[in-house]
Amino acid sequence: MERPPCLSAKAAKVIIVLFHTVGLIGLMLPATHVLFLKIVPFHLLLMLLVVFFNHKYIDERFLGFVILIYVLGFFAEWIGVHKGWLFGDYVYGETLGINVFEIPLTIGINWFLLIYSAGVTMQRLRIKSNWARIILGALVLVLLDMQIEPVAVRFDYWHWADSIVPMKNYVSWFLVSGLMLWIFEQFKFKKQSWVGPILLGVQFVFFGVLNLM
Repeated sequence: MERPPCLSAKAAKVIIVLFHTVGLIGLMLPATHVLFLKIVPFHLLLMLLVVFFNHKYIDERFLGFVILIYVLGFFAEWIGVHKGWLFGDYVYGETLGINVFEIPLTIGINWFLLIYSAGVTMQRLRIKSNWARIILGALVLVLLDMQIEPVAVRFDYWHWADSIVPMKNYVSWFLVSGLMLWIFEQFKFKKQSWVGPILLGVQFVFFGVLNLM
């Protein structure tokens, strides 16, 4: 049975902006830097709950979408780390939390947050073509990854062989994101609030500022 969101859009936006701001300050201050790196997994869990409980009409279909994107994201990273077919030659550090098969359990959460935020953003832009929304959304996520990569290496999210981010990473990001955004389109969710776009925009600011440190 469908049920309306448990968290209002206003409250969700406040939580997203507030916690990213606090996290940004905490990571920038030497006295709190180590502590805030340790709570990165909990920050991702909080954002998951915020997005989840703000979604319009939580039902079995939405739960299926969350689980599907989580599993696909985790599996894509497993292929990347263990087979090298996606992204490139890289290994995960300790910042993202507990690893299973050398992949952080939180990485699937991160993929869901990115795909949902980008999918809803394209939805809110009222682009009529499904393929245009998918391609533009995937390009936006590649641009975000370009902001994330330098921060991720510096903060022990993951590390690249020879400390070089290969072009293969960005190509794979586009393809994997495109596939997941295609899946988002197939679920045909009703028009969502601006919470997803706010989260996406805040992440651009968050990682952009950290890159200036």
